[in-house]
Amino acid sequence: MLLKRLLPPLNPPIQSWQDQRVWLVGASSGIGAALARVLARRGARVAISARRADALETVRAAMAASAAATTTHTATHTSAPTSAHAALVLPLDVTDPSTVNAARDAIVAAWGGVDTVIWLAALWVPMEAATFDLATARRTIEVNQIGALNVLAASLPVLLAQGHGTFVLTASVAGWGGMPKALAYGQTKAALNHLAETLWLELHGRGIGVTVVNPGFVDTPATAINTFKMPALISADEAAQRILAGLAAGEFNIHFPRRFTGFLALLRHLPRRAWFAIVSRTTGV
Repeated sequence: MLLKRLLPPLNPPIQSWQDQRVWLVGASSGIGAALARVLARRGARVAISARRADALETVRAAMAASAAATTTHTATHTSAPTSAHAALVLPLDVTDPSTVNAARDAIVAAWGGVDTVIWLAALWVPMEAATFDLATARRTIEVNQIGALNVLAASLPVLLAQGHGTFVLTASVAGWGGMPKALAYGQTKAALNHLAETLWLELHGRGIGVTVVNPGFVDTPATAINTFKMPALISADEAAQRILAGLAAGEFNIHFPRRFTGFLALLRHLPRRAWFAIVSRTTGV
């Protein structure tokens, strides 16, 4: 902890979200929807994207209610000014670059640019070697990995032209090492961790922050299908708060909950024999 205090942050800290222009890709539920609500309360201008327009409209209504409640509370208890911004609802298919680019163009037209892009979209289908399905594996890669590249390709020209901004990739601790049932999913998350490291090396000198988020188990519609015990399960709201706290500190690798991910972070640096033995014993595989 002392070393962390002495070293400068790896990214420009984002300590205020007031009037910040934020694009959330994968915001129709789970962590993305929770982030949208929190950012609305904090005065950010938020664009929300996902495939389902109806779900996005539900999130927009929740954002408006959250921002209004905060404004009312602030007006009642303090004279500090607040502002609430109507969300931009921009449905898209992350596997279709044309729809991603159209959403980017709508953001630039409305705001003149974007300050923070947060990739949250993901497809999770439990898969084991004995039940390997190539079509599902290819679809998982197309959404989780190629989709992220499509959003990156749309965002980078804007961020580079501005000379500032932050690009956030949401991966998973499933990408830190082999995990049962994550035959397709885990490899896509490992790829996002690698992508984030490479992007940081190439972009940090150009004023652009790059962050990778590696959650443990979060209570979302995606994890609701799991039939196994999920250790240290946290809510989507708590996950959103952890992400924003990490961005405020300028962290590169935001992972949580630490009581679970801290152990995995240590384990990943041990010989593979130790990883295999502990993961097998823990999961019963």
